[in-house]
Amino acid sequence: MIQADILKPVAVLAMWTMVMWIWMYITRIPAMGKAGIDSKTLVGGTGKNLDEVLPGKVQWIAHNYNHLHEAPTVFYAVALALAITGMGDGLNAKIAWIYVVLRIAHSLVQAISNRVIVRFALFALSSLCLIALCLHLLLALYY
Repeated sequence: MIQADILKPVAVLAMWTMVMWIWMYITRIPAMGKAGIDSKTLVGGTGKNLDEVLPGKVQWIAHNYNHLHEAPTVFYAVALALAITGMGDGLNAKIAWIYVVLRIAHSLVQAISNRVIVRFALFALSSLCLIALCLHLLLALYY
């Protein structure tokens, strides 16, 4: 088994994604009922179609759940590659934890207040962490 501290923040972010999934459904299903949407007869469409029908606060959570399947997928791949190459400890693990904390903070801001400037700052900072991890992986593989 690969021993690497970087796998801990990977597991935490994966679990956080599941927390957001649960939060999405415990808010979205009642909102759909309140909006008169009968999920038993609903055919086609996407979550985006619900933007026109459901309250923004309900959709903010769903949007964040979707966001957790975008840039974090790069994080998962890079973190696993760093773990496999033996570079998943020390500084890389610390950067990974910072990334995860920033992504969780981003989720909470988006789901609760959706202040775009705050979300952007958190996203930008987390992206810098991800860039650093990507660079470290390239260095580990090519030097």
